[in-house]
Amino acid sequence: MKKKVLLSLWFGLLIAAIGFLFWHNEFKYSLPTPIPKNYHKVAMGSAIHLSQCCAFDSKPVFFHFFNPDCPCSRFNVPHVTELIKKYGNQVNFKIVVLNTKKTFTISEIQEKFGAQIPVYFDEGIAKKCGVISTPQAVLLDPLHNLYYRGNYNKTRYCTDAATNYAQMAIESLLGQEKSPSFNALALRAYGCSLPNCTK
Repeated sequence: MKKKVLLSLWFGLLIAAIGFLFWHNEFKYSLPTPIPKNYHKVAMGSAIHLSQCCAFDSKPVFFHFFNPDCPCSRFNVPHVTELIKKYGNQVNFKIVVLNTKKTFTISEIQEKFGAQIPVYFDEGIAKKCGVISTPQAVLLDPLHNLYYRGNYNKTRYCTDAATNYAQMAIESLLGQEKSPSFNALALRAYGCSLPNCTK
């Protein structure tokens, strides 16, 4: 009888510890990313000069800022993959890998998204676009003005169709509408802080 009580107690503590760790992880990534001290704000509508990667793009340009070590980045890979499939003929998609600890190849990243799209490893692109965390979406209009910078969805797994912010921005731009107004959940950075995937 005593053995059963001890076993039940141990099992209960184990379940509680796992639950706490899961809650702590979820809570941590639901907090806004702290703004770095040296952050240079880039306003919506600003011209983004990125001659090294989009000088010849005449269509809108979509940057997906991605860190393979960031849990939030990994969670939204299927959603970004769907965006590439759906809008790839109308928008020039590009992936910017931001990771200072590991080296990845272009083919490794392309394989994750199932798409032969340009991949860059340049943190300077993030700075020019005002990006401080991953995952983040940046959409430039055909004149390379900042049309949208923000999150993909209010949920980490991009499961809430009503808050597909990045997709809404794409559809708005393709419909030649003025940049839509989004709430703080769309525009405030969440996820893993640059450059070290920390929170």
